[in-house]
Amino acid sequence: MIPTYKELCDFTCEVARSTGKYLSEERVNFDASKIESKGLHDLVSYVDKESEKRIVRALQAVLPESGFIAEEGTTKKRGERFNWVIDPLDGTTNFVQGVPVYAVSIGLLDGDELVLGVVYEVGRDECFYAWKGGGAFLNGEPIHVSDRNAMNDALLATGFPYSNFGLLDEYIAVLKWAIVEARGMRRMGSAAVDLSYVACGRFDAFWEYDLKSWDVAAGALILMEAGGTVTDFLGGKNYLFDKEIVASNTLLHGVLQHKIAELMK
Repeated sequence: MIPTYKELCDFTCEVARSTGKYLSEERVNFDASKIESKGLHDLVSYVDKESEKRIVRALQAVLPESGFIAEEGTTKKRGERFNWVIDPLDGTTNFVQGVPVYAVSIGLLDGDELVLGVVYEVGRDECFYAWKGGGAFLNGEPIHVSDRNAMNDALLATGFPYSNFGLLDEYIAVLKWAIVEARGMRRMGSAAVDLSYVACGRFDAFWEYDLKSWDVAAGALILMEAGGTVTDFLGGKNYLFDKEIVASNTLLHGVLQHKIAELMK
């Protein structure tokens, strides 16, 4: 019998925490000489790969028919119905440099629909999670997006382009607007953390381009279950595989999304 979304979410939280413990242990004596480069400014280490293998093994056991969309490509299996979307270490550059903002991110697709999301931020021991229709939680407590409706009261987050600079000028135009209009800007270095922080009201909105599905799947579901809105730059629903995302507390979504569409599309 297939477990319920809640049962799968509870199990996934355990997997994420266990993986986070491994990350913490490896960080103590991390061997920087084993860092590889997947592309311009895009790092990977043995820690990313081993973390992914551990996650895949655990999730395969609980849902044998499922497949995987995993950043490091340690498995290519695809499921007919269920597919896990995994970033075993979101914020690899932070991890490598010793900056304590990085996370394990695990989402689940049932067909084309996100139905589960878990983001475990290792440094603060914070597990954000949600399943379809169940609300969103942080370490067992319900969370909800903020109620700020004025941009000059809002704290926004973004991610800087790191390998695709084709829209850099347009991105800078949006960033300039946001710096002037908002209360403040932050760049954490982990989209999964950014989305989770919007979900619990620490940030009010987030946007970035050139992201992959594993960067945003879990955080997007958590945010929507917390009352937020997630779209692509044109206001559509192609944020998961179209490499662009705008996420907010819903109240500020129109203003931010329209400005991004105006300046970047």
